[in-house]
Amino acid sequence: MSALVVKIGGSLWRSPLLARWIAALRAFPGPLTIVPGGGPFADAVRAAQPTMGFSDRAAHEMAVLAMEQYGLALVDKFARLESAATPEEAGAAHASGNIAVWRPSAMAPRLNVAASWDVTSDSLSAIYAHESGAARLLLIKSVDFDAAPGSRGLFDPCFASHAAGLDVFIAGPAALDGAPEILARGGVAGSRVFLASSSRKIAS
Repeated sequence: MSALVVKIGGSLWRSPLLARWIAALRAFPGPLTIVPGGGPFADAVRAAQPTMGFSDRAAHEMAVLAMEQYGLALVDKFARLESAATPEEAGAAHASGNIAVWRPSAMAPRLNVAASWDVTSDSLSAIYAHESGAARLLLIKSVDFDAAPGSRGLFDPCFASHAAGLDVFIAGPAALDGAPEILARGGVAGSRVFLASSSRKIAS
């Protein structure tokens, strides 16, 4: 069974759909790693930056830590979720029958991504998928989107270049009812996304 990387949107942090998505993901029979969004923790960084005046580099590092905070909350709240800083640690979690939840701060310094709000957890989830050797990436959002190429607001501006070569899917609330059965068969819930960019490019 091929591995699956799943980005859980930070905006789901206070939604009753979060627990339903986690339950559905537990049905997946292969190795699965969750990349957490930033949720309210990243929102706090965005709100503080204009007042405090810290740089985009600092904001980027703080946003990565925000992802980590959201991930730690998920691990604490839901059974069978295990923190993992690297693909190797994720593999150990999978071998134990658990879903890995990526803690990105250990890997982020060597990933060479732009220190900008144009690079969000969406792009980082694509980068992690490449780093871990996964071919499929599912992004779970709190709202439903048109998955057509070029749809506004679908991903961050750098996502297409980072996700090139991956099979990308997007799922909102409408995909949840059928998700447990699809995932239990090793499939991916949601709609396939055909990205406009055809080459992978790492921002510097």
